[in-house]
Amino acid sequence: MMSPFIRHVAIRNYKSIAACRLNLGPLTFLVGPNGAGKSNFLDALRFVADALRSSLDHALRDRGTIKEVRRRSGGHPNHFALRFGFELPNGQTGHYAFRVGAKPAGAYEVQDEECFIHALDALGPSHYFRVQSGKLVESSVTPMPAVIADRLYLVSASGIPEFRPVYDALSSIEVYNLNPREIAAMQRPDPGDLLRRDGSNAASVLHQLSPNVREAIRDNLSRIVPGIADAEAKTLGSQETIEFRQIVRGQPHPWRFLAGAMSDGTLRAFGILLAVFQAASSRAGNNPPLLIGLEEPEVALHPAAAGVLLSALREGARHCQIIVTSHSPDLLDNPDIPIDSLLAVENHEGLTCIGPIDEASKQMLRDHLFTPGELLRQRQLSPDREALEDISDERQLKLFNIVGR
Repeated sequence: MMSPFIRHVAIRNYKSIAACRLNLGPLTFLVGPNGAGKSNFLDALRFVADALRSSLDHALRDRGTIKEVRRRSGGHPNHFALRFGFELPNGQTGHYAFRVGAKPAGAYEVQDEECFIHALDALGPSHYFRVQSGKLVESSVTPMPAVIADRLYLVSASGIPEFRPVYDALSSIEVYNLNPREIAAMQRPDPGDLLRRDGSNAASVLHQLSPNVREAIRDNLSRIVPGIADAEAKTLGSQETIEFRQIVRGQPHPWRFLAGAMSDGTLRAFGILLAVFQAASSRAGNNPPLLIGLEEPEVALHPAAAGVLLSALREGARHCQIIVTSHSPDLLDNPDIPIDSLLAVENHEGLTCIGPIDEASKQMLRDHLFTPGELLRQRQLSPDREALEDISDERQLKLFNIVGR
């Protein structure tokens, strides 16, 4: 598997998440019941990409207002904050963090924002900037663009070559909630660099993939949906769609069906494989995804396909970091799933608790007494309480620490 792009995540007051500090691997499973808050964690990752690709205002409005994003509680927190520890494809490491605070009448401001990129070697320079309350307080590069209080400064700093790789990497993050109807519909052609969240440009993305990646998608799809022989992009006039080839009993050659004639389960499986393998193509765009999130990819799939799906996720994680939310024991019924790839999610009185699984469960997995799926069936996958207690306030989360470097 590839080295993970996002190595560490810290979140404060984002939706139902009061605080979390997590290590992420190439393939990570967020496991817990419906309503626990798994999707809120993935949405925090998507939030930074949305805010960079469009604007902070758009990212907030797409989720309602800042009141809907910052956590609600009796203490009335007036801000939310995110921090990402990263490793770029060139091997450089660093972190990016920001805090957004609420103002009267639904307004907001970026209270703190910082980016730090470590030098590749002892002789090379490190690069950084720090913004506080609308002012650039320190930077390794001069001159730097002006600060706009209601914008993330990394957008402006992306015009500086030193910070562009961080912007490109974070803005490529995508979290998929694939819609079979969008995949089935006729689609307008586009560059196909990144599969959209709902799959509405699936034909363009498939068309851009290299032959070996299309073959990997076909092979996995035929194992998940027996009878499917192939899938390829097809142009009809000014629009595109997917054409599937399906083996029909008694017929010498596979029959051809457009996406609109296929079942939701088939289209969803195809969309998941397309999302997972898109970064593996040598024809991928200039900004291929370094991290994708998949919300419950096992939904609408037969339990017998869970093993094939897990294999596809592992193969895809060789090219792109993958984070999966799941409450499916079938997907986790494999003794070879690394213990460190499991994060347990629970909800206590409206608060989402996310952390590595408790030590008792880890020991049972180490001793091969159960698979993760079997522990999930027995409701024995819970966050480690000691790890949760270690992040009770923002100083312990270490969201901002550029000073002193």
